[in-house]
Amino acid sequence: MDPAQHLHDFRPAKEFFVGIDSDGCVFDSMEIKHKECFTPMFVKHFGLQAVSKYARETWEFVNLYSKTRGANRFPALSRSLNLLRDRSEVKTRKVSVPGSHAVDEWMARETKLGNAALAAEVQRGNQGLEPIERWSKAVNHMIEDVVSGVPPFPLVRESLGKLNGLADAMVISQTPTDALEREWAEHGIADQVRLIAGQEMGTKTEHLRFAASQKYAPSKILMVGDAPGDQKAAQSNKALFYPIIPGQEERSWERFFNEALDRFFNGAYAGDYELSLIREFDASLPEHPPWSRSFP
Repeated sequence: MDPAQHLHDFRPAKEFFVGIDSDGCVFDSMEIKHKECFTPMFVKHFGLQAVSKYARETWEFVNLYSKTRGANRFPALSRSLNLLRDRSEVKTRKVSVPGSHAVDEWMARETKLGNAALAAEVQRGNQGLEPIERWSKAVNHMIEDVVSGVPPFPLVRESLGKLNGLADAMVISQTPTDALEREWAEHGIADQVRLIAGQEMGTKTEHLRFAASQKYAPSKILMVGDAPGDQKAAQSNKALFYPIIPGQEERSWERFFNEALDRFFNGAYAGDYELSLIREFDASLPEHPPWSRSFP
């Protein structure tokens, strides 16, 4: 069965719908996953040892500290390779950074950007994706081995309990579903959401469209996330967006629990209030890398 069928089959039980991202939003797991799992495997599997300092800086900018924060790992890999290749420090050292053509070509025709779809493509004979598959599997192994005991941010549990009174809650993420299920179960909050949707079910925009759009009034659909991709998913579905500001997660959840959720339920969220939050969120993440700035 197509994994996305679970989204199509989703039926409202409450008047409101709240989609919630996981990594960096519910769990303070973005830093450990990218710095201790993704980055070492990026360096190892793409032969970047000679420029490891710049590879690390580039990967962290793309995935943690810019407007592509929280992106699916495959477009993030493509952007990281291309940004790294163009860095003057890499060119000066004459280090060859692998190209991204194979993964770019695959992404152009595949929306379910997960390991299952990648493995199927490799099995069909796409040899250019074999290094990508080895890297992605190695990342998953590292995450399973390294990442544990990372609890939800303060007031996440209380917020889930509060919103469940009036809303259907669903995890909307580009993390593999098995990792999401493991993390949510580990901390005893899996029963606080009706469905956990990972990368195998499509993009975040598709998650919202299939599960909520046309099933709830747009003013009664809220996406909670810490990345521009979460905002884009909400806006693409004419839904509302609540940002968890990177670096200000505790304050963001406090505001959500004490103020924003009540505004959502009583119809006072859309408009100036939401726009003020989005402006603050937008200002927190740069678009261009710091190394691209010209020196005075």
